[in-house]
Amino acid sequence: MSAPIPLQRHTHLFQDVTVPRTANFNPDQPSGVSWVHDLPLQNQSVVDYHDHFYRSRLRALQGVDELVDGLVTRLEKSGQLDHTYIIYTSDNGFHIGQHRLPPGKTCGFEEDIRVPLFIRGPGVAKGDVQDAVTTHVDLAPTLFHLAGIPTRDDFDGTAIPVMPGFGGERHEHVTVEYWGSAVVEGAYSGLGPGGSTLIPNNTYKSVRLLGEGYNLYYSVWCNNEHELYDLSTDPYQLNNLYPTTFQGDCEAPHILGRTLSQTLSRLDALLMVLKSCQGMTCIEPWDVLQPVDPVSTLKDALHPQYDGFYGAQPRVSFDWCDAGYIVDAEGPQVPLTSRYGVSWDVWV
Repeated sequence: MSAPIPLQRHTHLFQDVTVPRTANFNPDQPSGVSWVHDLPLQNQSVVDYHDHFYRSRLRALQGVDELVDGLVTRLEKSGQLDHTYIIYTSDNGFHIGQHRLPPGKTCGFEEDIRVPLFIRGPGVAKGDVQDAVTTHVDLAPTLFHLAGIPTRDDFDGTAIPVMPGFGGERHEHVTVEYWGSAVVEGAYSGLGPGGSTLIPNNTYKSVRLLGEGYNLYYSVWCNNEHELYDLSTDPYQLNNLYPTTFQGDCEAPHILGRTLSQTLSRLDALLMVLKSCQGMTCIEPWDVLQPVDPVSTLKDALHPQYDGFYGAQPRVSFDWCDAGYIVDAEGPQVPLTSRYGVSWDVWV
């Protein structure tokens, strides 16, 4: 798979641009888990090629920019621009060199899952920035809300607050999952079996969580390796906090004054709901776990009162790696649910 091919008129642009040398770019020590952790340090020839790939992407995007500009110009000339909502986003991010990865988009790191979202139109303030956790399942409810149409019960998302007073209470989570092989791009992409550009067993489920006092990413891979990153102190996801044993340092306070094992029991329960949620259970997953308790955030769930309940929860796991969504391979499917406002340990 070649580098992006720009229009001829853009091939001279960005001659001196390189991939940003962030802390996770081709790090000296391996990071991640599974096949990512086994990637070798990239030599200078590979790094130079990835800089070329990065420049090629920027050049290819200039043609997209021209298309967007042409559309906006046509709307303006026809008098429709002030009556039109324009949403600009992407279905995925992209990594080039971070975590020693060749070009691609099938991982759960920030480079792959955090994408731009720009909205302009009637009532949207110029230059306004909303600090909201959101994902593409929120786009359909947003469009319905803008059009004054009642949202549907089967929507897995909720309206994005594109203007003051717009939409309801925000959730704090985004679910990220992938099945099958990782797709590797570029001239140095032959990392799979027999030099293939496909790397098997890239199946994982994860949750990205951002709330008062925490900024987390938690994932479970199909080989049952785990990742836990605290992005408030480790924004480049280089320090996997998931313990190799649940003793010692795991029992020291880490997040909101609770231990890693206590936090992980909540994250596993949350991911257990989200991995097969539908409709409101995707929007308000804590209500599935504790329907009569005052719990709507991770912070609420971390109250010591609920330690017994979450300690008894089944853990997210896989029975084997497969190339698609095979329920039999997906491990436990149903979390425990509390009732009558008391903690699980009262009943056991």
